[in-house]
Amino acid sequence: MLGSITMTGAAIATLPDIDHIISQKGKRFGPLDVALRVGEHITVVNDDDNFVHQAYIEDELFTFDSGDIEPGARAVITFPTEGDFAVLCGIHPKMKLAVHVR
Repeated sequence: MLGSITMTGAAIATLPDIDHIISQKGKRFGPLDVALRVGEHITVVNDDDNFVHQAYIEDELFTFDSGDIEPGARAVITFPTEGDFAVLCGIHPKMKLAVHVR
């Protein structure tokens, strides 16, 4: 048997923020770069068992410092403005994540 559904009024859907998960493992970020929209965030997760990491940004437009991120811990960085940003680890200076915000 086929039925029909009649709807009246307006439906509004709100989509949740996209959660961009960035892994810190083996003294590197993964992925190595990410593209965001203004107001979006990344969640940096320390996936190493033995290393403490950090995530910081020093830019004219935007600065951030997570402090120490212990193994298994997370830090959330919200990007309030357009630009190209480098997220670095203060403990492992070769670690670099490129974030492009439009």
